[in-house]
Parts: sequence; C-alpha cells; structure tokens
Amino acid sequence: MAKSLPYIALIVAVATALSKLIGLLRQQAIASIFGIGVAYDSYSYAYILPGFLLILLGGINGPFHNAIVSILIHRPINERNYIIAAVNTLIGTILCGVTGLLLIMADLLITLVGPGLTPELHEIAVHQLQIMAPISLFAGFIGLNFGILHVSEEFWLPSVSPILSSLTVICGIGLLWLHLGASINAPEQALLGGSVLASATLIGAIVQWFAQLLFLYKRGFNKLTLLWDWSHPGVWELLKIMGPATLSSGMLQINVLVDLFFASGIVGAAAALSYSGILVQTPLGLVSSTLLVPLLPTLARLSASKDYKNLVKRIRQGLILSNFTMFIVSGLMIVLSYPIVELLYARGAFNDYAKDTVSTLLMTYAIGMPTYLGRDVLVRIFYALSDGLTPLRFSVMGILFNVIFDWIFIGGPSPWGLQLPTFNHGTSGLVLSTVAVNILTYFALLFALQSKLNLLPLSKWGVSSFWLLVSAILSSLFAWQITERISWSNDIVRHGIQICFCGILSLVIYIISTFFIGVPEIHKFILNLRKSHRSPY
Repeated sequence: MAKSLPYIALIVAVATALSKLIGLLRQQAIASIFGIGVAYDSYSYAYILPGFLLILLGGINGPFHNAIVSILIHRPINERNYIIAAVNTLIGTILCGVTGLLLIMADLLITLVGPGLTPELHEIAVHQLQIMAPISLFAGFIGLNFGILHVSEEFWLPSVSPILSSLTVICGIGLLWLHLGASINAPEQALLGGSVLASATLIGAIVQWFAQLLFLYKRGFNKLTLLWDWSHPGVWELLKIMGPATLSSGMLQINVLVDLFFASGIVGAAAALSYSGILVQTPLGLVSSTLLVPLLPTLARLSASKDYKNLVKRIRQGLILSNFTMFIVSGLMIVLSYPIVELLYARGAFNDYAKDTVSTLLMTYAIGMPTYLGRDVLVRIFYALSDGLTPLRFSVMGILFNVIFDWIFIGGPSPWGLQLPTFNHGTSGLVLSTVAVNILTYFALLFALQSKLNLLPLSKWGVSSFWLLVSAILSSLFAWQITERISWSNDIVRHGIQICFCGILSLVIYIISTFFIGVPEIHKFILNLRKSHRSPY
C-alpha cells in the first residue's frame, strides 16, 4: 500500500532532523579539536573533490536519487532490478576510473584547487586526498541506493543513514584525542590529525553504503549483479535524465571549488567557509528533504499524466512553502548569527577570531537562503518535466558569474596587486558572490519555467511572497530588538536561552501574521499543523 504524503513528510522530517543534529555534533567536535588550524584547513581542500562527488552523486535529492525516482517509480519490480543492475555496473566502472585518477593526480589537483596554499598545507592536503579518493566510488552507489529505497517506499533509512558517517568521524577524532590529549592541535601533529580525519571520513562513507546494501539485499534489490547491457530503453531513459542532472548539480558544486580557489590565499578561509556553511545547510537540508522528497514523485506523476492544472497548483505550493519557511529562517540566522556561533562552536581551539569570522559569514550566507532552496525546488520541477538541460544551461552561466563576482568581491586580485580594493570584502566577498549567483539563477529558472509552461501567474505569486517577506522582516526585527535591549551574559547556557527565547517569540509573531495575510497554502499549512494528520500538499 502506498504511504500517504503526510506520513512520508513526517518520516523524512524526523529522520533528517536527527541526521542533521548528529552532523552538527560532528562539526562541533571538529571545531573544538582543530579550530581553523592546519589539519582542518587542509582537509577543506582535500575533501573538495571526494566531497563534491559524495554530495553530487550520493546526496538525498541529488541527481542519481532524482533520476531513479523519476524513471523507476512506474515500472514493475523485475524491470527495476534489471535497470538497476545495468546502471550500477556502468556507474561503478566509471567511478573506479575516477578513484584511480584522484590517487594518481592528487598533487596536481591540490595545486589546482589551492594554488595559494603553504607547502605544509599542500603536503597534508595531498595525503588526505589520496586517503579519501575511494569515496568517489561509494558516492555513486549511495546515491543510487537512495533512489531505490525511495522507489520501494522506504524513507527512514535514506534520511537517517548519514548519521553513520557522522558518528564514524566523531569516533575517529575522539580516539585521536584520547591518544594525543592536549597536544592534538600541535603543529607537529597536523599530519596525523589530518590523516585520521580523512580516514574516518572514508570509513564513514563505506559504513553508510554497507548499511544500505544490507537493507536492500533483504528486500531483493541490489545483489551486486554485474550486467553489461546498456541498450535497454529504461537504462537509456534513466541515463538521459541522470547525465544532464549530474552535470547541472555538478556545476553548483563547482562554484564551491571556485570559491576555495580564490580563498586559498586567505589564512583560515576554507575552514571558516566550511563551519558557516554547515550551519546554513542544516536548516536548508531539513526543509529541502521534508519539502522535496514527497513533492518530487507527485510532480513526476502529474507531468506524466499531463495534468497541468494540478501541476501548476503543486508548483505554487512548493515555491510558496519554500518561501514561507526560508524567509523567517534567513531572518533569524541574520539577527542571531553571533549567539548561534558562540553556542555551537565557541570552545577548545575555536578562538575569538574564528567566532567573528564565522559569524560574519553565517550572516552573509543567510541572505541567500530563500533563493537557494527556491532554486532547488525549480530544478526538481524541471526534472519532473523530463528537462535536465535547462537547469544545466543556467548552472553553467552561474559558474561564469561566480568567477566574476568572486574576483570583484575580493578586490580584483592580480599579479600587480588588487585592482578593485574598494570592493575587497575578504572571505565575506566569496559568500556575497554565492548569494548573488543564487538570486540570479533562481529568477532565471523561474522565468524559464513560465516560458515552458506559459501557465504560471507569477505576478500573483510575487504578491503572496512579498507579504511573506514583509512578515519575516518584521518578525526578525522584533527578535533583533530583544537581543539589543536585554543584557545577555556571555556564556553558553545564556546564549542558548537567548536563541530559543528570541526565536520562539519571532516565530509566533510570524505564524500569526502570515495566517492573516490570506495566502491559501499558508492558511492550510498552519491549520494542518494544528490538526497534524493532514498534508500541506
């Protein structure tokens, strides 16, 4: 029996929240032990390519997951197994080659992504990349397995399995701390610390894949069959979506690589970007999974049946709910950035300079959160329409703009010095560039979707979103006034109380104000929260 959308959304929300919480604990452990020192700064560069593939191929809502769900959801089980075996064989063969290239070309690749690294950082990063190279192989299998699990209506394991990799990293650096004690962050231990961090990351990916494999084996899927038949129509249909979708999502990850390229000349920038990025990705990932996992199959079915009236209705619901959640989250992240960083990271090797840097980056990242999630919603809509080329085109344009904006916002570096010193915002400039690209891409995709369907009342949608934005701004300003007018002592417990008190009051004001705005989706959503058994879709 098919599971209901509210049931799916509940499973995904709870599992993803748990997964994000453990991921945040992992990042806290890393921050406490390594701060923005050599071991983690080098790891940030070494992890670019393996992490790029793990996020790109192995992530929930990634191209492999989305392609599998879109193509296999209407096919009988026997045909599903055949297609899966063929695709697994092809992807595994390609990624074995990629793993070999990462091992052989590690030194050159680190030079390309971090040309400004010191010799010590470069050496450690090369060693870490060689350790983590096999992650690229497991990333593909993890992503395919996510899709297979969702097609078979198993939503808990895909959302919760990243916990295994996070716990592995926590255990790895915990054992290192027990072994080295207070000297764990000493300069002479940087290579050992970096090696343990890289090894724990690799083992975590393997554990995550193995857990999926055991579950799928019991369900009759994924029995490691080698099948060299790629002429099957279903295989070709899957590859036709997977190819452009992978390239499109890859372009988004390449923007991270571009940012780190420009950051390599700024001490501690890569580590600071990573710490602030995880704080933004935690709520984004939670909302994205809760919103997109139940929405994507619905869009795919409506598109396949050419029910465009209900398709447009679901598109509006997805975009409005995306704005509803992200406007207020973004506002609260901006006004509470410093106490959030103080609460989560301020201990051990994480010093005052690190706190100030990460707080500023978090505030800047938060500005672009609504368009970041909105862009993801739009990309999934194009995938549901079997169009992977349009997001790809705009992603390529986004990379070009990101290079230009990065160069401008860090002052226009050149062999002759800074050409645009007035615009030099340091590490924050790299985040500003990312925000600008997300905004441009979001609106470009929105107008492209209107051109494709010619059924979207964008002006009406814009009015609804505008009033949601106004409500979020006023609610966030209320939280800011509380933080300014009340004297909060500088300790972790008080920062936690400050965040909870200001956040809850602001959310209550936001929900009440949006309830009376008259946006149907929000009105229904809030009523459903009270009734708890109905779906926002």
